[in-house]
Amino acid sequence: MLQTPKFGVVSLGCPKNQTDTEVMLGLLKEAGFDLTFDNDEADICLVNTCSFIEDARRESVRNIVDLASDGKQLIVAGCLAQHFKEELLNELPEARAVVGTGDIHKIVDIAKAIVADSSLRIVQVSATPNDHIDDVMPRVSTSVGASSYLKIAEGCDHACTFCIIPMLRGKFRSRSIDSLVQEAKILVAAGTREIILVSQDSSYYGLDTYGRFALPELLEALHEIEGLEWIRIMYFYPTETNRVLLETMKRLPKVVKYVDIPLQHSHPEVLKAMARPLNPEKCVDLIREILPEAAIRSTFIVGFPGETEEHFEHLHEFIKTHKFDRLGVFTYSKQTEVPSGNMKNQVAQKVKKTRRNKIMATQHTISLDRNEALVGKTLEVLLEGYDEVKELYYGRSQWDAPQIDNTVYVLPEGIDHDYLGEIVQVKIDEAKAYDLFGKVTTACTNSCSESSEPAAKTQKKSAEKRELRAVSI
Repeated sequence: MLQTPKFGVVSLGCPKNQTDTEVMLGLLKEAGFDLTFDNDEADICLVNTCSFIEDARRESVRNIVDLASDGKQLIVAGCLAQHFKEELLNELPEARAVVGTGDIHKIVDIAKAIVADSSLRIVQVSATPNDHIDDVMPRVSTSVGASSYLKIAEGCDHACTFCIIPMLRGKFRSRSIDSLVQEAKILVAAGTREIILVSQDSSYYGLDTYGRFALPELLEALHEIEGLEWIRIMYFYPTETNRVLLETMKRLPKVVKYVDIPLQHSHPEVLKAMARPLNPEKCVDLIREILPEAAIRSTFIVGFPGETEEHFEHLHEFIKTHKFDRLGVFTYSKQTEVPSGNMKNQVAQKVKKTRRNKIMATQHTISLDRNEALVGKTLEVLLEGYDEVKELYYGRSQWDAPQIDNTVYVLPEGIDHDYLGEIVQVKIDEAKAYDLFGKVTTACTNSCSESSEPAAKTQKKSAEKRELRAVSI
């Protein structure tokens, strides 16, 4: 029996998983357990896994096996646990517990039980993960910089034929506006400058609890939080991206002009097979009509079962025509648990990769053109870190989400580490396809804030926020 075990952590997959990890760590810390971010020091490792596509499963398994090889006892949580339950416990003697996506709030009871009884092994996986916890849960921040994710809902009501999420996460369940605002205020008090709203479909928010699409109301409420600078929304759905939502985004200065809308394909036959909305061009046109200043990010799948060369070329032309500011392309990942995995005419892996590479080559040119148009302009940039190799600071503009979009590198002239976590004005001097380079300037364009604080005040505030951010929320 371990009297005082240290709990380590590995969090894999999407930002929604990251928030679940932070909640589990927060609950463990609140219960008095000792946490460490150095897994070499850990006795028990909490591994929050992803099972969305085959590559994600492999990464999850690889991390689990590596930790087991190092002699760590394991609590396996998240989508892989929800998906494979007993298989994990049977095949991994190091796995002391398996915790499903709807059971993360039970982590303290599970931890106490396995610490008290060294022979105990637990499967805590609800068959239907339809928990609906609206309380503001304690969190321990695992993010770097001044951005925090705020999960506004769980699950999904759509039935895309390639997606396993409804099976792993259940039906769509929104949290209340009051609880989200309360949690956002705690995050901001701990140093957060940017709140990133995440769920499987953020534009669907509120329909289950309020009987209407309530994302505009949530944005209005979050906009009132003092000290919050940016609000970013991830994961729109085409048919829910309506005029009211876009006009709300345009009107509220703190809401960054960034629309992340996975369209998945353009050809109607493929979209029908995917059970996705048709006519994606109408949605793109509406966004550009109302929010011409916005960066549009989309993702597409190539090699979906039955995708012909004609279908693919339709998609390629669609991307060349609409010139998305940010783009991700995935090769179709077969999963037999969902309808597409059992469809005829599966596409060969080599063909999938060739199609992906062709689109990404096109996007490289589009992205370079977009970035070169920013040379000479001044952008607001949230500084996030310092690259020791490049000897440059780096951060993001409002048009870039963390870890998936472009990076802005900033010369160290006139700034130091006290500026990390702050939004500064950067004049762009050089552009590459996915990187921008510039220097901090006091000059301001229309895209900048109307006022800026003196450097000494900014530095003092930044230092205070970093100190707070080390504290769990």
